[in-house]
Amino acid sequence: MGLENPLHIAIILLVVLMVFGAKRLPEMGKSLGSGLRGFKDSLSGEDHVAQISAEPAPQRIDASTDQRTPAAPVA
Repeated sequence: MGLENPLHIAIILLVVLMVFGAKRLPEMGKSLGSGLRGFKDSLSGEDHVAQISAEPAPQRIDASTDQRTPAAPVA
């Protein structure tokens, strides 16, 4: 009489889909995953920093010296 029957799991999933809707389920999964990841990191003491794209900064050409310098960040 537990959840070992696949029909019970299918019924529960169908009810969850009807209550929250198909658009909302991926958002809920993403937030649940990030929350669990943060909880796990706080327990283990690890500090993960989100990596920004490994793509280099765009280069601009300085006409007076004709040298390439990194573009200034936009505020």
